[in-house]
Order: sequence, then structure tokens, then C-alpha cells
Amino acid sequence: MNSTTVRGATIEYDDFGPSTGLPILLIHGHPFDRTLWAPQVTPLTAAGYRVVTPDLRGYGRSSVTAGKVLLADFADDLAALLDHLGIERAVVGGVSMGGQITMEFQLRHPERVRALVLSDTSAPAETAEGKAFRNRLADRLVAEGMDGYAHEVIDKMLAAYNVTAMPDVAARVLKTMCATDPEGAAAALRGRAERPDYRDVLASVEAPVLILVGADDVYTPVPEAEAIRRLVPHSTLVVIERAGHLPGAEQPERFNAALLRFLAERL
Repeated sequence: MNSTTVRGATIEYDDFGPSTGLPILLIHGHPFDRTLWAPQVTPLTAAGYRVVTPDLRGYGRSSVTAGKVLLADFADDLAALLDHLGIERAVVGGVSMGGQITMEFQLRHPERVRALVLSDTSAPAETAEGKAFRNRLADRLVAEGMDGYAHEVIDKMLAAYNVTAMPDVAARVLKTMCATDPEGAAAALRGRAERPDYRDVLASVEAPVLILVGADDVYTPVPEAEAIRRLVPHSTLVVIERAGHLPGAEQPERFNAALLRFLAERL
């Protein structure tokens, strides 16, 4: 584990694999940390890639910024982290909120992108209903902490059948959610409620794009991924069977095979 200060925040991160390898920046979603990508690190580094997995500000061991953290703040943090590491361009990928940060990164720093990996995410701006929900949830997390929320959503983060079929995975995901700082999670929720529409950004992407989605994702179902596929005609869409919102954790072998195939064929 490594640490650096960027834009007034201490960011903890891991930097695996050969320094000369093609860099891959992987962005976790809410309310997780960089360990969500643990199942991807070994096969990627074994294939010769350099894999950077940060804790976003407010998550994991990175410092907390209370109030509101916009997706733009996360994207700029990550660009600063790449600067710190001497990485000019990288494959940038994320899951859920991390996918939206990836789209924001493409918007703000397109010259830094070698390819995009979008897992279980959506491109349209937040709706009025969604904005109100996220702000209410932010207030609740600050007032009550993470445990109640985490137990309520575990069977949506994972496909419900995987909560019982994969108890070790469910326990790891639940533990990570419960360990998240409520102020950090709330700040991200408030910022995410302000997110813009990324469809025009995606429609103009020239870099290779991989879209992944769990077949049984209830948060961002397969039609959301198909909508991104239509926006980016040269993209690749892979539906991961027997998985929900976190296919990289639920079906790592299938997820990793799709990712490695994409990297080998498109880069």
C-alpha cells in the first residue's frame, strides 16, 4: 500500500505489476474500497499489466472530505495520482459509481485515456427522484452509520442467489461496506446526485471501450449496458452470467477472461 497527497486529500493506493507494463487504473464503486479489485489484480499483473487501484477520497484508508464530493473531484484526484506515478495515459475502468467517474475522467482528461472499461454503470444524468433519494440516503448514513444500509443492499450489490451461494464473497463485500466512513460515503452520494449526462461524452469516444454487466444486475440492468453499447458503436459488450452488480467479485474468472481478451485484442 502506498500513500500520496493530491488536491488536499491523502489518497491510499496499490501499484502492482511491472512499471513498464501498460497501466490500468481501476476505480471502485460506492461504498467500497480498492480491495474490490483484488480478484483482478493477480491475473492482470501475471499478463504483464501495471495495475493501480486507489481508495477514492472518503473511502478505504484515504482521507475524508465531508460535505459534497463531485464526480469531477474524484476524476481530478485520479489524474493527479497518475501524475504522481509518472503515468501519462492509462486504461481507465470502474464499476458502478466508479464507471461514472471513468466517464467523468474521459470528459475532463480524454488525452490520458488509452481505453475505457465500464462495468455495471449508467450514463444519463441523475433524475430528480434519484437526486432526492441520494441526498436522503446521505443524511441517513451520517445519522445512523453504514451497517443498516449495508445489510439492506447486500442482496442487490450481489445477485440475491449469490449471497447464499457465495458466503465468503458476501461477507467480504459486506465487511467493506460496513467499514466505510459514513461522512465520506455521504459526501460522494451528494456529489453523485449532481452528476451530468455522459451520453454525449460516450458518443464521441474514439478509444476502445469494454462494457461489462452482470446478467442479473438490479441497479444497472443489462438494458443500461446495451444503451451504452448503442452510443459507442465500436465498443464491446459482455454480459456476465450468474452475477449481479459486482460481477468482478461474483464471477471473477468470467470477468477477467473478458477483460484480458479485450486488452489483448484492442490494445
